[in-house]
Amino acid sequence: MSESAADGRESLEVLRGKYLDYCSAQVADLLLYLSPDEIYLLAERARRESGASGPVTYGSMVRVATDWLAEKIALPSFEVWVADYRAHPDVYEEYFLGLWEAEAEVSAEP
Repeated sequence: MSESAADGRESLEVLRGKYLDYCSAQVADLLLYLSPDEIYLLAERARRESGASGPVTYGSMVRVATDWLAEKIALPSFEVWVADYRAHPDVYEEYFLGLWEAEAEVSAEP
């Protein structure tokens, strides 16, 4: 963990990137617990709820299931997450997939 993370000086862009990374990891963890049949059922349920129709590929089923899970699971708001992250940054380190680092590099470019 960097010194700026420990004392709460990370930029809002970096914090938002870490938050999105954390949320992505939570959804990805749930997807890992699902069998292909469960992903199919989730995707079909989400498609019915949205009124979509027609055949789907496995990739689109995973995308639909991911979107549906992201809407249904209880993730903290950004503000709640930031407060907890600043109080306990080490707890969150294991959840980061590294996606936030690419975002931080892009925002640091002139």
